[in-house]
Amino acid sequence: MADEVEHVHPHAAAPPGEAVHLPGPSYLPVLVALFTTIMVVSVVVSWWLFGIAALINLAIIIRWIRDTRRDIAELPLEHH
Repeated sequence: MADEVEHVHPHAAAPPGEAVHLPGPSYLPVLVALFTTIMVVSVVVSWWLFGIAALINLAIIIRWIRDTRRDIAELPLEHH
């Protein structure tokens, strides 16, 4: 019948197209959380411990950013 309208559920997923890129597993977010916690606690306990934890945390964050940039650079050009 020409008067029938196709009803699509408003929350229906689009048909599958390209594969979804997910980053690999990483322990770096856990280390950032750990050393951030150590930094917060060490503000009260000891300033030198705060400095060491801050330097380690900075190194971990730099590595995390470097790994993410490398992962993004490996994607095909149409994903950039």
